[in-house]
Formats: sequence, structure tokens, C-alpha cells
Amino acid sequence: MTPSKGIMRATIIHAPGDIRVEDVPAPGIVNPTDAIIRTAVTCVCGSDLWPYRGLEPVDEPHPMGHEYVGFVEEVGSEVTSVKPGQFVVGSFATSDNTCPNCQAGYQSNCARREFMSTCQAEYVRIPNAHGTLVATPDLPADEFVPSLLAVSDVMGTGWYAAVAAEVKPGSTAVVVGDGAVGLCGVIAARELGADRIIAMSRHEPRQKLALEFGATDIVTERGEEGIVRVKDLTGGLGADSVLECVGTPEAMQQALHSTRPGGNVGFVGVPHDVAIDGQELFFSHVGLRGGPAPVRAYLPDLIQRVLSGRINPGKVFDLTLPLEQVAEGYQAMDERRAIKTLLTP
Repeated sequence: MTPSKGIMRATIIHAPGDIRVEDVPAPGIVNPTDAIIRTAVTCVCGSDLWPYRGLEPVDEPHPMGHEYVGFVEEVGSEVTSVKPGQFVVGSFATSDNTCPNCQAGYQSNCARREFMSTCQAEYVRIPNAHGTLVATPDLPADEFVPSLLAVSDVMGTGWYAAVAAEVKPGSTAVVVGDGAVGLCGVIAARELGADRIIAMSRHEPRQKLALEFGATDIVTERGEEGIVRVKDLTGGLGADSVLECVGTPEAMQQALHSTRPGGNVGFVGVPHDVAIDGQELFFSHVGLRGGPAPVRAYLPDLIQRVLSGRINPGKVFDLTLPLEQVAEGYQAMDERRAIKTLLTP
């Protein structure tokens, strides 16, 4: 139902470390291509920790959140792909799904792209709804909802990391990063047929989940020691495919130096102070591709894999809190007490 008197609860960041839930105006249809959804669940993303930690500026209070699934409440006059009452999954980057970039499979670079940033809330306005939202065949059982939420970002992003790294049947893949995206990258590498999947992690609960998701080896070392360990595991050569799921200079160097000549790195961690030596890359014969994941391209396939029980990325949510306790969700992830926080409105 529509929020009373046009007011809803939403997450607002005021300054690094200062996350609050406040009354804000509920969204309405602005453009005929919009839809309004009532969130079923939402969550905190690892990338939300960048401003929380003060590593991205917070110049003024603003809403947070870009991952969402929910029920369509209202649609604009030009939206015909979904209708009120349906359960939908979307992407953190909206798209018309018709422009040349979309048709090429890069909906996250749509000519009409808008990045979502208001999803840790009870209601969300989805721009470009016709090309962004995908409805499930029926209302999903509760057990599938966390995994469908994961598909809206971290599973889709992990999938893109594996695709960009050109994981192929019989190949060897390394996953740098044991957050939700990295763990979903393990799932993606398995689903794309990698025979060997080396997950780099120092944290026992994350190691266990990586193994459950399909990792065959765990490397606890970092830096040069980690690179040496990967080379040891790959006969001195390096991996065919490396998924960089962090975004730090150290993670990028780890990824590039763990890849064999002719291999590929898929990088999806939002880069912060990452600089790449062009001459070093030139002589390495390592391919490098990344960027914001075109999640919309993968939604139909990933939704089907979730609903068939083939994948269960919702297991990355190891802390569930009501929206009112979102500040604790951020703190738990910041302190690595939680992999990923699920929020219930």
C-alpha cells in the first residue's frame, strides 16, 4: 500500500560513520518511463563502505543504497514490461535496454543510464523501468528472495567479473577478494565451467562459503607471498582468469601478477587510487577488462538459476536487520563481522 501522507523511512548518510534512518518524502512517478516499487528487502553493499569510511566525500546528507527487489506499486504511462503487483528484480544501473550500448550487452553504459542511490528505503522510484526491471514468473517463495536480491548487484557483478576474465570450461580461475562480490564470483566461475577455482581469503567463515560455492583451493597469503602461492598452484604459470573484486591498488597488482601470459583479468571492484603501469601491462600479455557490471544483461538467466535452485548467492547475507538498524549493518560490515547485511523494511 502507498505510504501514509507521502512519508516513508529511508537511510541517509550525513558524514563518514554517520548513518541514520529518517522520514523522507515517498517517491512518485516523475517521468512516464518510471515505476515505483515497494521494497521486499534491500541491503548494504561493500561499495557503500567507501563513503562510510570517509574514502569518498560526503558533502551533504544524501540517501544510500542501490540494490533492490520488490513489488511494483505504480508505473508510468510508457511502462508496459511490468505491471502493479508483480515481483521484480532490477539493476543498480538503469537502462532503456534498446540503445546501441544496451544492444551490445553493456546496459550499465546505456545512453540513458541512471545509477540507483536511494534503495535502502521502503519505496523506490526506478527510472527507465521498462528496460531495467525483470518480473519473476510468479511471486517467489521467501527462501528465494535473498538470492534474487543478490542478483540485482553482487551476483550480477561477480558474473561479469568471470565473463570479463573469460572464464571457460576447464580453465583455472583466481578470485581476489572475499566479500560478497568475490564469493559470487566463485559461483560464476563454477557455473562457467572452471575446473580449478582459487579463492584468496584470510577469514575462515568466508573461506568455508567459498568452498561451498565451488572453490577448489584457498590462498591465505597476500601481496608477493600470495602471488608466489598462486604460481605454485598453477605450475609456475599463473591462472587463465583472475577476478579482481576489491578495487584497491594492492588487489589489482595481486590480480595482474597472478595471471598467466595470454590470460585475462576481469575487474569489478570500484577502483580507488589504482594506477596501472602501461609498459608492464604491455609486456605481460595479460588482458584487462572491467567496469560497472551490465547486470541487466544477465538478469533473466540468473533469475532462472536462482528459482531452479541451481545457485544460492543469498548465502552471502549473514546478517539480517530491520531497516531501522541499518547503522549496525554498516558497522558490522566495516568491522568484518558480517559479509553482507540484509535489510527488511
